[in-house]
Amino acid sequence: MHDFQAAADTFVAAGFGGLQLRVRHGHEEWTGSSGIRELGATEAPPVDGRFWAGSVAKTFTATLVLQLIADGRLELDGPIAGHLPDLKLDARITPRMLLQHTSGLFNYTGEYLPDGTIVAGIPATGKDWVENRLRSYTAQELVELALSHEARFSPGADWSYSNTNYTLATLLIAAVGDGTYGEQMHRRILEPLGLHDTVLDGEVTDLPDPHAVGYYRYQDGDEWTIADVSRQNLSMLLGAGGAITTTRDLQIFFAALNSGRLLPEHLLAEMRKPGGPIDYGLGIFVQDLGDDGGLVYHHNGGAPGGYGALMYSSPDGSTILTAGLTMGDAPHDPAEFFPQALDTLVRTVFRTLKRPSSM
Repeated sequence: MHDFQAAADTFVAAGFGGLQLRVRHGHEEWTGSSGIRELGATEAPPVDGRFWAGSVAKTFTATLVLQLIADGRLELDGPIAGHLPDLKLDARITPRMLLQHTSGLFNYTGEYLPDGTIVAGIPATGKDWVENRLRSYTAQELVELALSHEARFSPGADWSYSNTNYTLATLLIAAVGDGTYGEQMHRRILEPLGLHDTVLDGEVTDLPDPHAVGYYRYQDGDEWTIADVSRQNLSMLLGAGGAITTTRDLQIFFAALNSGRLLPEHLLAEMRKPGGPIDYGLGIFVQDLGDDGGLVYHHNGGAPGGYGALMYSSPDGSTILTAGLTMGDAPHDPAEFFPQALDTLVRTVFRTLKRPSSM
C-alpha cells in the first residue's frame, strides 16, 4: 500500500541505507523495500533477504525458556543457581529475572552507568568492534566475564537491560533441557515452524544470499571510516542478539507466538506482563498505540553495527509487521531520527489495518 511505502521511505530519508518490509493482516500480505542494496548501486534491498537481526533473538530465547518451564524443567520464580553450580550465581536469581532484565548482572558488552561512566566489556562498538567482529566467543566465557564484575544491583531490586541475562539463559537451557541451546531451539521452534532461513547459534560469520550490505561508520584516529560489516560473528551475542533471519521467518515466528501456538496461555500471559521503565515483559515489549492501533507486542533488534530488525504483532497474532534495516554512509547518525521514523511506520500500519478491508 502507498502509505506503507511512504513510511518505509522515511527511514531512507533519515539516512538508513535500506529497508525491507513485510506486513501481514489475516491472509493478506504486503511486501516492499526502500533504499539501496549496497553503496554505489541502485538495486533495492531484496524483500526476502537475510539480515543480522540483533536482539529479536531474545524473544526466541525467552520462548524456549518458557517452554522448559511449561515442561516442568524449571520454575519461573525458582532459583537457577543449582542448575549451574560452577558459576556460583546469586541464589536469588530466577528465570523471570533473566528474561525481564532484573537480575542486576553486569552487561558483558559494556555498561553505561547513570553518571555517564562507561565500564567496558568485550569490544562492541567503534574501531575495536570492527577489528574484532569475527572473533569467536563461548557463552561460558561471556558469562564468566560478566560475573567478574560487580553486579549493578541486588537481584530483583531494579531494572537494567543486559545481554548477559540471555546468554546465561542459553547455559540454563542446556543444563535443564535435552541438548544444547541450538539443538533445542531447532527442535522445538525453528523446525516445527519451518524457519529454514533463521540461525541463532554457532560461529556463523557470513550472511547467506540474497542479502543487502550493511555499513558501519566509525572514527579511526581523526578520520571517519565506513566499513562493510556484512560479515560478523554470531557467537558474540548467543541467545541475546546473535540472529540471522528474514522478514518472512520473523513473521511466522511472532504470529505463532502471539496466537498461542508456542506457549500455554498462562505463560504467554506472564510473558506479556510489562515491567521496568520501558514496559518490558519476558522477552517482549508492550506498547499501547491508542487510537493508532491499540495494544501491540514487539521486540526490535540491532546488530553491533550495520543492521537492524523490527518485529511487531497485534495481541492475537493476526497482524504482523517485520522489517530488516541496513545502515549506509550517512555523515550523521540515523539513530537520532530512528524513533520518529519507527513511530510513523508502526502507527501507519496498525492504524490502517484497524479499518475493514484495508489491504
